[in-house]
Order: sequence, then C-alpha cells, then structure tokens
Amino acid sequence: MEKAEKIAAYFEAESPFREGIALLRERVLAAGLGEELKWGAPVYTLDGQNVLGIMRFKHHFGMWFFQGVFLSDPLGVLENAQEGKTKAMRHWKFTAVTDINRAQLDAYIAESIENTRKGLKVAPAKKSAKAKLPPELKKALEDPELKQAFSALSPYKQRDFAEYVATAKQEATKARRLQKILPMIREGIGLNDKYQKS
Repeated sequence: MEKAEKIAAYFEAESPFREGIALLRERVLAAGLGEELKWGAPVYTLDGQNVLGIMRFKHHFGMWFFQGVFLSDPLGVLENAQEGKTKAMRHWKFTAVTDINRAQLDAYIAESIENTRKGLKVAPAKKSAKAKLPPELKKALEDPELKQAFSALSPYKQRDFAEYVATAKQEATKARRLQKILPMIREGIGLNDKYQKS
C-alpha cells in the first residue's frame, strides 16, 4: 500500500472520531504543511521537521505538537504527553468535533509553524554512555554467559534494556519484562530492533 493510501485509510477507518480528525486534517493542510505517515499516524512537516500530528484513540482524538512546549497556549489546553518523561511534545485532546474552534486551532497551528521556522527545539538530553542497571537485571547478569552477551551489545541497546525493566512500576511487571528480554539479550537482539529501518 502506498503512503497516500495508508494515510487515506487512517482517516477513512470506522471510528466515532472520523469527522473530528478529518476537520483537524483540513485545517493542517490549509496551513500548507507536508503530510507524512510516521509511527502509524499522520504527521505534518515543514522542511523535513516534524511540526504536529493527528491522533485518534479509544476515548479521544486530537493533535500533538512536537515542540509544543514553546507554544504560548492561551487557552491552557495543552497537556504533557508523558509527565516526567516527555520534554517537548504537547497534546491537545478533543472528545467531539463540536469541541473544535477553527480560529483557535488555526492560531495554534500557525504558532507551531512559526516556532519551527525559528528553529525552536528542545535538544535531546544526553544519555550517559553506561547503562544504569536495575537490581533485577544486575542479578540476572550474574550468569556469565548472559553477562557476556549483554556486554557484546552496543551501549544504547544496553540502556534500552535497563530502562525497559527499571521503568516498570510494579514488581510483577519488572519480572515479566525481565523474562521477555533475557532471550533477546542471549541472541544479541536489541529491544527496538524490529522498529529499526533495514
């Protein structure tokens, strides 16, 4: 399926928010942004820079602004994508097409485009070269064979595994995640290898 067909399929899929996301798309395209498909959803770009995206979920739909932290947000509608984790991205959620005020939406889109033109961007935090191992993973690596396989992985793959286990809130989840990654470590497969472009 071609990119244009995939984007069309996203907007034509049966959903209670079909009309709402169509209106968001209309306003974004009227602003002159390029339309891409990234991470399975429509993303809108300016000179190769991600500006915003359109999303639909089970209970809401909306727009995410990649560098939304720089928006003035006069309506106070923007939410942090993941508090404590997301630095720049902000979401504007809607539950009905009647929630959308075209003039207000256009103003947010225009400001987002202007900020992109100005080059406003949150620099990604530099990660330390060495992965900080959670206790569960540290214990598993007492197995010399597993330790050797882990050491053979690149530093970013080691960090991905360490963070995957460490960020689980419950002990049961940590244990499940650990069991999931041990075979991957032994085979030298990174946690996110399947998402990497070949």
